[in-house]
Amino acid sequence: MHKLIATVGLALLAGAAQAAGNLDAGKALTEKYACFSCHGKDFNTPIDPSYPKLAGQHKDYLEHALKAYKRGDAPNGRSNAIMTGQVKPLSDQDIKDLAAYLHSLPGNLATHR
Repeated sequence: MHKLIATVGLALLAGAAQAAGNLDAGKALTEKYACFSCHGKDFNTPIDPSYPKLAGQHKDYLEHALKAYKRGDAPNGRSNAIMTGQVKPLSDQDIKDLAAYLHSLPGNLATHR
């Protein structure tokens, strides 16, 4: 009985970790798709001031924006053919992994009031 409980517990933990996103997989995806080419090597220094800083950004926002690009919606009025093409091949898990990785990076985002 203890083995069954331990096995179920491990399976639940693995599922929760998968739902939260895998940092290593997210990092690999940023390298595969060369996200740094536009968003900067540290994801804090985009090549154009109108491009968003991604490091430290909220996971939920990143997931929402990437899914919107994938659907062809323009999140926050940003119509961007490059991003739409970049996210088309991504699965929902890929998007979670990317969001988790980018969220984990030290960012310099500031809220202005």
